[in-house]
Amino acid sequence: MNKRILSASLALAMTVGLLAGCGSSGGGSGSGGTSGKGSSWKVTCPWAPSGVAAMVSQKAAAKSTQYSDKITLVAEAIAGDAATVNTWVMDTEANDPELVFVGEGLLSITSIIDPSKLQFKEDDFVFVENLYSSIFVLSAEANLNIKTIADLEAYVAKGEEISVAVNGATGSEAFLAASLFGKMGAGDKLKLVAYQSAAEAAQAVAKGETQFAVSHQSQIQETYQQGSVTVVCAFDEKAIENGPFAGVEGVGEKGYPYFRNRCFIMARAGTDEATVKELKDLYDKILADEEVVSWLQDTMLLEVDTMSQEDVDAHIENVKSIVNEYKDLVAG
Repeated sequence: MNKRILSASLALAMTVGLLAGCGSSGGGSGSGGTSGKGSSWKVTCPWAPSGVAAMVSQKAAAKSTQYSDKITLVAEAIAGDAATVNTWVMDTEANDPELVFVGEGLLSITSIIDPSKLQFKEDDFVFVENLYSSIFVLSAEANLNIKTIADLEAYVAKGEEISVAVNGATGSEAFLAASLFGKMGAGDKLKLVAYQSAAEAAQAVAKGETQFAVSHQSQIQETYQQGSVTVVCAFDEKAIENGPFAGVEGVGEKGYPYFRNRCFIMARAGTDEATVKELKDLYDKILADEEVVSWLQDTMLLEVDTMSQEDVDAHIENVKSIVNEYKDLVAG
């Protein structure tokens, strides 16, 4: 897929999602769970309104009426992160028709690095489903000719300074970079360069501002296709299976730490178990839809990755262990 086609595809996806959101009435208020026909559940995305999570949420909302005559999902995106989730927790009660996205950024990173920002705890939520998983990748300046983990290890062994572009000073990308290069013994040579957006960080390496970048696959695809960067490895247990980066090695295969970026759909703690199950079943049907699966893989370069509560707990604890081990490299 070339740059023009990809850009058009993303634009179309965003347009479809926005139209779906505009066609729905505001999120339901009050209690009552899924009782009655046409109950609206507002799904709050506390991240960038034009970002990946918001787009996928809009896609799911547009599909909700196809798979349920009792639940309509209404997507809403508000920039704010921790502040947005704080407000959501304070303003909702058990069985309110409200859902919110929470990920490892809050539960595993902010909870350790800056816990004062969080006016909630995990017990304030009940898990519904994981909306998607994104496998981060490490890219390198093309002229470095680093194409495999073995190439990267050889480069690190030279003992030169290593600069890596990341989204935010203490985001997921920063900890993945720190864990990889720290495990390689290059922590004292590592310089993390924080950018204000994931897209800016992904472009920095292509511009020669840094030697490496950690990003979502979709954010580095265009510059990779233009030959400006190489994609060295994926932060996953094995090689990438789908999309333009199929075959790129997973760091887990070589014993390095990793985690995926995940997007947990949460209801308010105390919501009836039957209601939570009905919501989970709806999301599972949406995520099994062939159109949705194809769109996620081909356009968004994301993975369908449904999870259990036990899976969520394991993910959160894995990320916490990485944060605790490498926080001095990231936060100083």
